[in-house]
Amino acid sequence: MNRKSEIERNLDEVKEKISAVADHEVVLIAVTKSFPASDVEILSQLGIKDFGENRDAEGVEKSQVVAGTWHFQGQIQSNKLKSITSWASVIHSLDDLRHFQLIEKYAPHSLSIFLQVSLDGAHHRGGAGIKDLYSLATAIENSSKHSLLGIMAVPPLSVPTLSAYEQLQQIHMDFKKEFPGAPALSAGMSGDYEMAISHGATHVRIGSSILGSRSPQR
Repeated sequence: MNRKSEIERNLDEVKEKISAVADHEVVLIAVTKSFPASDVEILSQLGIKDFGENRDAEGVEKSQVVAGTWHFQGQIQSNKLKSITSWASVIHSLDDLRHFQLIEKYAPHSLSIFLQVSLDGAHHRGGAGIKDLYSLATAIENSSKHSLLGIMAVPPLSVPTLSAYEQLQQIHMDFKKEFPGAPALSAGMSGDYEMAISHGATHVRIGSSILGSRSPQR
């Protein structure tokens, strides 16, 4: 089986599983971290328009080769933001007001932004607490340039996955009441995207289920 056929088979399977569980529109983001630009080109040929990267260097390289909506979903480093905002259209992992201030300073175009919320209070792994989440959301809503899409979370290993998604679903429902213009929820990866969708995820970030096991950049 050639590479395009392999990716197409996997992609069709993922789409079928999403359709089986979703009762709302779901954006499928193909995560291309550690895979070559040739795989991204295949995904584009198969109709995928949304691509996710965790690393700035890979995002820079691949976004120059393949047109689409590029999503940055890795942990943000201040010294990378000028570069990240040059190629990404969507940021999934904002959790610090100082980083948003840098986005306001550097971004050459409008960005759509998800705020990462922590589900276990371990903020060193990424994610804001509820109090900081709401103040950060207010700051973005007051921006004349950038738009708030909603919230993002990664279930922590220390919490059972179902419990984490039940917690996230409640956080999401409360957040939408306060910020009705930002109803999206970015959650779910290859191992749990069906559960994420059943708990309200509108954007899923899927890599290995489509592209296979992670491999070194080649």
